[in-house]
Amino acid sequence: MKLTRTKLTKIAAAFTLAAFAAILIAFPNRYLSVCFDGLCLWAECVLPSLFPFMVITLLLIKMGAAQAAAKPFTKLLNVFKLPAAAAPLFVMSVFSGYPAGSRILNEYCDLGLIDQKQAKKLAPLCSTCGPLFALGTVGIKAFGGNGAGVKLFCACIISVTLSSLIYSLFTKRAATGIAIKSAVKQTDALYSAFYGAVNASLVAGGFICFFYTLSKVIADFYIFMPLIYALSPLFGGELASGLSAGLCEATGGCFALAATGGFFALPLAGFLITFGGASILFQQLCYLGKCKVKASFFVLFKFIQGVICFALLCLFSLW
Repeated sequence: MKLTRTKLTKIAAAFTLAAFAAILIAFPNRYLSVCFDGLCLWAECVLPSLFPFMVITLLLIKMGAAQAAAKPFTKLLNVFKLPAAAAPLFVMSVFSGYPAGSRILNEYCDLGLIDQKQAKKLAPLCSTCGPLFALGTVGIKAFGGNGAGVKLFCACIISVTLSSLIYSLFTKRAATGIAIKSAVKQTDALYSAFYGAVNASLVAGGFICFFYTLSKVIADFYIFMPLIYALSPLFGGELASGLSAGLCEATGGCFALAATGGFFALPLAGFLITFGGASILFQQLCYLGKCKVKASFFVLFKFIQGVICFALLCLFSLW
């Protein structure tokens, strides 16, 4: 039987998951507490910055307010070959943070307000960290000051906006007709918005708990040691370890980088919160996959945005 790339990927994923489960069973005392720490990280640092904005944005969409707000921007966004929906989607994404932007994009697709081609163009643009996460969780709690959070948030938004607009300019012009029609009226908009926000927030918590635990397993068994060894000449061993952990779960990685300190601590944290790490990327892809946005395209785009954010923060630090 010939093994295709898809089959090999599934076999590798199954083997990895089985090994992960075996490790958890073999060392319950270690990883039960780690799993609990992951839940605490979500409850303390992510949930407060995600849930309220998720409710607000879903209500705006279901009431049709977001679609109405898009109409004045039709001509301006046409210059960048974007649909009118890009304006409210981007604003709601910026205020809500991961994975709300992708969740909102999926909501627009379900309502027929944008098509799959438009979703592909908007996916990188509607993928940003939220202000409460950047300023509060990473800026104040991790790095100990508002200044770091402001730099992180500004660099993330600039890198996402700049790269997305440049990409859009080199693609075909998006249709605008279906992007500004009225939303489907729903008598249960309030219940639907809260239900969707609670569900999305709980799913985010599950992802964070899972990948936070996985990052600790990876660290305990030195799985990322080749990557740490390769990055150590550039950033030093401790920063390389923090970055490697963040590639799995970004929030924990940012705290590890902040604890280490050094010139590259903040730029690397900026890379993580812009790229997202496996936890945030998979959360977004769960929604974007329904819009037929390819994972390879989205992950590569997020990596480029992360590199731009890293470069911007290096410049900010020099100034």
